[in-house]
Amino acid sequence: MAESEAHLARQGRIAALVIAWSMLIWLAAQWVGPRLGLPGRYALLIDFAALAALFWALVVTFQIWRKRQQTTR
Repeated sequence: MAESEAHLARQGRIAALVIAWSMLIWLAAQWVGPRLGLPGRYALLIDFAALAALFWALVVTFQIWRKRQQTTR
């Protein structure tokens, strides 16, 4: 039981780090991009990468939630 809780906690920390880092990188890219004169298509590419990271974190968080519901029943 403790091992599965530790595994879920580790997954939660990884999901939280992915959310935090993807937002920090996205914000930095939005700030740096125009200053470097990058075309808008690169901003779109960065937006899609951030969305993919956030979607992955959402899926992992949902899986954690479901596993915790199953263990409490």
